[in-house]
Amino acid sequence: MRKFRRQRGWSQEELAHQAGVHRTYISGVERLVRNPTITIVGRIAEALGVSVGDLVD
Repeated sequence: MRKFRRQRGWSQEELAHQAGVHRTYISGVERLVRNPTITIVGRIAEALGVSVGDLVD
């Protein structure tokens, strides 16, 4: 997720806004301290314009 976010030049705050979640949630997912639901993974993938499979690879 971090790789795709950085490729777009987005901050965690921007990704959070686009995905409809809080910035601290994005931070937690990137640091592997939060386990997002498949629904949230889908929203993040959609915001980034990638597939869910791309995020979990």
